[in-house]
Amino acid sequence: MKISAHHFLLIAALLVPAAGCSRAVKREAAGPPVLVAKAVATNVPVQIDPPPVGHVMAIATVTVHSQIGGIISAVNFQEGQEVKKGDLLFSIDPRPSQAALDSARASLERDQAQLNYARISFEREQKLFDQKLISRDELDTNQASLDALLGTVLVDKAAITNALLNLEFCEIRSPIDGKTGGLQAYAGNVVKAPDDVLLTINQIHPIYVEFAVPEQYLPEIKKQMAGRALAVQVSFENMSGPPPQGELTFVDNTVDMTTGTIGLKATFPNENNSLWPGQFAQVVLTLSELTDAVVVPSQAVQVGQTGQFIYVVKADGTVEMRPVETGITFKNETVVQSGLKADETVVTDGQLRLAPGAKVTVKNSGSASNTNAP
Repeated sequence: MKISAHHFLLIAALLVPAAGCSRAVKREAAGPPVLVAKAVATNVPVQIDPPPVGHVMAIATVTVHSQIGGIISAVNFQEGQEVKKGDLLFSIDPRPSQAALDSARASLERDQAQLNYARISFEREQKLFDQKLISRDELDTNQASLDALLGTVLVDKAAITNALLNLEFCEIRSPIDGKTGGLQAYAGNVVKAPDDVLLTINQIHPIYVEFAVPEQYLPEIKKQMAGRALAVQVSFENMSGPPPQGELTFVDNTVDMTTGTIGLKATFPNENNSLWPGQFAQVVLTLSELTDAVVVPSQAVQVGQTGQFIYVVKADGTVEMRPVETGITFKNETVVQSGLKADETVVTDGQLRLAPGAKVTVKNSGSASNTNAP
């Protein structure tokens, strides 16, 4: 039987939709696309979440005053300079103190000579009294004069010691290692002791970061500190380089009843001056570490009517809805305490289109943690 051109076009038109339906069936059989990742066993630090905000404070702050009044003759450092304990900071005109020392020494010489004469006189009077040539009253008078001169000599020696101290105070030296602040008195200024402030020095090597955490963490902090030093890390705005590392060194002895928090301090070496007094920083306090914990990307964990669950991709390409118990979350990864083993493949995206037993098409997200299903 011959087929006309009209009949051939009609048959071809009927076959085209059938072929399209066949391709649609194949696409549908492939299953919905999902992103997956492998559950891995790793060590996970246990940290306070959310990280508290703390502020940096100098480990010691000293306000420098002059212990004597006088004219500043020299300033021996630059503002903002780092100084060592004992470095000369200011020089006070020493001439008044030197004159006072010279006067005290001269008074001692004079009174010492008078004491020597009084001692000789008393010894002579003692002999006369023994020979009953003078009365007891005369001897007692000489004794009193001798004792008075002995006291005067002691006063002169104390005056010399005081004058030596004042002369030493003419050199104002740094009491600590630290960084100097702005000058508040300059060469030529007259300072009054001890009221006038000359300078403030902050010790920043090492340095503190002070912060507070909810009191619920206090028992665990005390428990962990009993066996080792707790690591503390900080970060701050526009930070360059690795985050500064320190240790928790102080726990306050009282919980703040207003805020329900406990004050803490961490000490940092701060060798590169990355931390500065008054600066705000985000504090990461590591309490402990979970060893070989099973972790998955946090987006893999779903919440249903019966609790948390994860879709696990099996070897045949179908998914199983697995109930799980989760623990802490760290850097967008959640610890799975039960219900999942390491190396199992879990769905991280596309869960809304899934049902238990459904076959899926695995799509690689490009992330290093995501892999294809087995």
